[in-house]
Amino acid sequence: MPTEKKAAPTKRRVSPSKRSKADLPLSERPVDELWADYSKSRDQNIRNFFMEKYYSLVRYHAERVHARLPDEVNIDDLVQAGVFGLADAINAFDLERQVKFETYCAPRIRGAILDELRLMDWVPRLVRHRSSKVEQARQRIEMEQGSPATHDQIAEHLGVDSEEYEKIQRDSSAVGTFSLTRKAYPSDGDRDVREIDVIRDDQQASPVRNLERKDLQNLITKGLSRAERLIVILYYFEGMTMKEIGATLDLSESRVSQMHSSILARVKAQVQHRVRELEPTG
Repeated sequence: MPTEKKAAPTKRRVSPSKRSKADLPLSERPVDELWADYSKSRDQNIRNFFMEKYYSLVRYHAERVHARLPDEVNIDDLVQAGVFGLADAINAFDLERQVKFETYCAPRIRGAILDELRLMDWVPRLVRHRSSKVEQARQRIEMEQGSPATHDQIAEHLGVDSEEYEKIQRDSSAVGTFSLTRKAYPSDGDRDVREIDVIRDDQQASPVRNLERKDLQNLITKGLSRAERLIVILYYFEGMTMKEIGATLDLSESRVSQMHSSILARVKAQVQHRVRELEPTG
């Protein structure tokens, strides 16, 4: 007898409405549910989805900050810093705060970008603060006496000694970096003129400059004693402080300062005498 064939069981199709939420792509699930799942599971797939979803916010804030900065600041560095701020915001976000994530993450992204800018600055805040006080003292002295303020007057106004004042001046002279490949100025040719094409090599010694420097040194120190010549050379040509010169010559700082004032008076008198000699006689 022929056997009856059993019909193959039919597969039931599950309607999309009855599919498990976990089976849906992350982009199709409600954002609030994703945040709730991430707060419990810390699923890296959800985290990566949030990083991609809100990356445009990082780019937006980086471009707004970069618009007010010099050209040598690379916007990609700001974006990279903003990405770290976004990651911190994702890890710390809590739905119970009743705020939108876009609102919550904005200060964190911007703060991370600003922190990156501070790291690019070589001059610490304390040095900038002290430099500002130096400039304020200079302006006040010049307003009161109607003439340019000297370093000694500014140091006295700030209540610091000459060595500390010189240290403030050296620290505040630090500057930021810039790219040698940035455009220096427009060119009529096809090739742009870059900074590296026109930068001056200060380390290259000029023979003419060296001769002029030597002649000036001999002129100033002419007629001075050995100790006086050393004070002039070390202070004006080697950039040493009064205290360092005193330690070198085995003299007190006050004695070096006294000798320096005497040298200046004599040099000034010599210059005035030479000027009178060169003036045409009527």
